[in-house]
Amino acid sequence: MYKKFKADMNKYWKYAIYSSKAQLKSEVANSYLNWLWWILEPLCFMLIYNFIFGTVFAAREKYFSIFIFIGITLWDFFNKTMLQSVRIVKQNKSIVSKVYLPKYILLLVKMGVNGFKMFVSFGIVIIMLIAFRVPMTFNIIFALPILAALGLITFGIGCFLLHYGVFIEDLYNVVHIGLRLVFYMTGIFWNITTRLPAPYGEIICHVNPIAFLLSSMRDSILYGRTPNLPLLALWLAVGLLLSVIGVRKIYRNENSYVKVI
Repeated sequence: MYKKFKADMNKYWKYAIYSSKAQLKSEVANSYLNWLWWILEPLCFMLIYNFIFGTVFAAREKYFSIFIFIGITLWDFFNKTMLQSVRIVKQNKSIVSKVYLPKYILLLVKMGVNGFKMFVSFGIVIIMLIAFRVPMTFNIIFALPILAALGLITFGIGCFLLHYGVFIEDLYNVVHIGLRLVFYMTGIFWNITTRLPAPYGEIICHVNPIAFLLSSMRDSILYGRTPNLPLLALWLAVGLLLSVIGVRKIYRNENSYVKVI
């Protein structure tokens, strides 16, 4: 399988990049503000959450505006990719039914679109760090393996949702509800480890990879703390394993996708 995956990636990576660019352009083609929406959307959500939880509920996290913005940035990438992966084969029926294309390439295209928006948001995070005069430490380098773990976990789970989304019509609704539950258990606008009584906060942060990666990103960028490296390595390994199993499942079943759709 490794040789086939490597050959397919060499063959189709340019298509994935071109398709991601095309989708990004099409999203803002008829908009007056064009690409500015990629900046305004997360900023608006940050201001709303900042008012609700920072003012109304008097949140006490340091640098709360950046705290929320980092949470929204990582969550949006994961959440949008998960929802899109469920219906991605059926939505690309015209392509899938006419030419051969490894189906996980369609997932990589969506990850490219959402990933580009995520990095735009991280550009805003950098500006906010400078504006708020947040002290920078060498721990910021851990942002790279954290993003790698997020990408692998997203791709791995996305492969499974891509596969089962072809056969289970109601899977989208189930995933949508499940992601809403995960949203509140991830700590987008509150700190799980300090808001929940011990040891429940630590347990959730350890077993929920998105909560752990989000907390680790805040620690490394915002608070200058070293993340839990053994747990980070574990989630990197889990993400890689999920990706391998997911790609294998797609290869074994992709001939049946056309018959179903």
